[in-house]
Amino acid sequence: MKREDNIFINLDLILIILYLLLVGFGWMNIYSASSIGDAPEILDFSTKYGKQLLWIGLSLPLIGFILLFNANFYDRFSGVLYLVSLFSLVGLFIFGKKINGAVSWYSFGGFSIQPAEFAKVFTALALAKLMSDRNYNLNLIKNQIKTFVIIFTPAFLVALQPDMGSVLIYFTFFFVLNREGLTLIYIVLGVLAILLFLLIIYFGVKSVLIAVFSIITFFVIYRLRVDKQFLRFNGLKILFFYGLVGVYILMSGFVFNNVFKQHHRDRFDILLGKSIDNKNIGYNSYQSELTIGSGGFLGKGFLQGDRTKGNFVPEQHTDYIFSTVGEEWGFVGSSIVIILFILLLLRIVYLSENSANKFTRIYGYGVASILFFHLVVNVGMVIGLLPTVGIPLPFFSYGGSSLWSFTILLFIFIRLNAHKSYDL
Repeated sequence: MKREDNIFINLDLILIILYLLLVGFGWMNIYSASSIGDAPEILDFSTKYGKQLLWIGLSLPLIGFILLFNANFYDRFSGVLYLVSLFSLVGLFIFGKKINGAVSWYSFGGFSIQPAEFAKVFTALALAKLMSDRNYNLNLIKNQIKTFVIIFTPAFLVALQPDMGSVLIYFTFFFVLNREGLTLIYIVLGVLAILLFLLIIYFGVKSVLIAVFSIITFFVIYRLRVDKQFLRFNGLKILFFYGLVGVYILMSGFVFNNVFKQHHRDRFDILLGKSIDNKNIGYNSYQSELTIGSGGFLGKGFLQGDRTKGNFVPEQHTDYIFSTVGEEWGFVGSSIVIILFILLLLRIVYLSENSANKFTRIYGYGVASILFFHLVVNVGMVIGLLPTVGIPLPFFSYGGSSLWSFTILLFIFIRLNAHKSYDL
C-alpha cells in the first residue's frame, strides 16, 4: 500500500483522543441522567443511554467511511453535498414530522434525523470551496454576496421550521470570513445590532429610537463645530444612516412583538431581569442552576446526583446535560470538560493555521467556530447567562443527529489535515 493511500497516515491522534474522551464522558452523564435504579442494564437499547451507546457504536463505521474518501473528494463534491443538505431541509415541509412545535425531523420507525444538524457541516464545506478559489477576493462586493447566499440560504430554511437556535449557528461563519480578510466592521455591527435588539426589548422601541437618534444628532452637531463642511459632503450618508437605524429599530420591535412566540418573549424578559418566573417558562434554567450549584467543588459522585435522579431538570439528558456534570462532578469536573473543549478548539485552530492548503484552513476555522458557539451558548444557557435556545453540547447531548453531525464535522477536518500536501 502506498503511503498516500493509507488512511491512517498523518491522522491527528490528539484530536482523536480528545474526541473519544468527550464522547465517553458525555455518555457517562447521559447514562446518569436517564438511568433508573442503582445498577441499570447498560445494554438496554430501549433506554436513552442504550440508544446513545448504539449511536456511538455506529459512529465508528461512520468515521471509517469518512476517512475512506480521499481528501480531494470533499473539495470536489462539497457543492453537491451542500445542495443535498438544502433539499433535505426543503423536504421537511413535505415529509417532516412536527415535534415541539417545529418541523425539524424525519422519522423512520423509532429513529429520527434532524437535517439541520448536518446542513451546517456541508455549509462549512461549501464556504471553504468558494473561498479557496484562487481567483476569489473577499473584498469584492459580488463575492461577499455569494458568500452570504451560501451561509444564509440554509439559515432561512431552518428559520421556517422554525428552529431559531440552529439559525444562530450560521452567524458563526463571520469569524471564518474575518480570518480570511473580511473587515472587522461586520462583526462589530453584528454585536451592536444584538445589543440594540436587547435594549429594544428592555426599554421599548420608542425610548431606544429617541435615544439613538439623539446620539447621532449630537455626533453630527459636534462634527459641524469641528468641520463646517461636514454636512455638505456627508448629508446623504447621514440621512441614509438615520433611515437604516430607524428601520432596524422598528423592524426589531415588530419581530419581537409579532413574530416571536410568547415563550420566546418570556425567555428574553427573564434573561434581562424584566420578570422572574421559576415555575413556568424559567423553570428549566432555574432548576439547572440549582443542580449545578448543588455539586459544589468536587461533586456528589457518579450516579449520586439526587437532583439528577429526581428529574428536577426536564430533558436533562439533552440540552441541559451540563447540569449533570456540575452536580455529579462538581466545579473540578466541569472545569475539566471545559478544558477538554478548549484543547480541542486550540488544536483545530493550530492545525488550520499551519495547513498549506487554503481549503483545509477555511474549513478548519468553520469547524472551530461551530464548536465554539455550541459550547458557549449551551453552557451559558445551562448556567442562566443566556436564554434557552435549544442548542446541544457537542459530543455530550443525547441524540444521534447531534452526535453524528459533530463526528462528521470533526473527522472531515481530520481527514483533510491528514493530507497535508494534497493539491487542489
